[in-house]
Amino acid sequence: MKRYSRNMNMLTTEENNSLSSFKVCVIGCGGLGGYIIEMLSRLGIGQITAVDYDVFEETNLNRQILSSMSSLGKSKAIVAKERISNINPLVKIDPIIEKLTEENAVEILKGHDVIVDALDNVKTRLVVEKHAEKLNIPLVHGAIAGWYGQVTTVFPGEKTLSILYGDKDTKGLESELGNPSFTPALVASIEVSEVLKILIKRGALLRKKLLMINTLSQEYEVIEL
Repeated sequence: MKRYSRNMNMLTTEENNSLSSFKVCVIGCGGLGGYIIEMLSRLGIGQITAVDYDVFEETNLNRQILSSMSSLGKSKAIVAKERISNINPLVKIDPIIEKLTEENAVEILKGHDVIVDALDNVKTRLVVEKHAEKLNIPLVHGAIAGWYGQVTTVFPGEKTLSILYGDKDTKGLESELGNPSFTPALVASIEVSEVLKILIKRGALLRKKLLMINTLSQEYEVIEL
């Protein structure tokens, strides 16, 4: 298929064809999540669950790829579905307009091959990690703040986010440092590469490692955890 022909020098035919059978859950459809959903769709992931209870606001326009003047006031998850239907109608987008909580986490997360964290607060991240472990599903985490970002991949039993964050009930640094247009795109790209490697079972993952990104000084450091 011509749509995926430019994937073929980096993926085998079998790997490329397998992508349509996978189901990925993206928690958050904002700065990180919008880019993640779009890139997964362009890769050809068969089914994507897009979870977000929020609507677009004017302050989102500086960085969130799904936001536009015409989408202000609209559900982020629904806009994700509408956009992807125009980009790749072969991909099924299941929008969930709910806030992920202890009560609904299992119902939302179950049945996926990978879960992707595109959140902006620690409390919900820890809920996602807890239930991803219960369901035996790998989790790719990303966080952004101003010039900075981080990515790690968590397999069941590793509890990486609990190690990083402890039991903090806080917003991420994004609320203090804000975000430009480029940090979400960069971190989302790395998260998507981790998702792809998990699915095709090839390549080195950021397991028990934290990639720390500083675009102000262009320093990229991997820390062993």
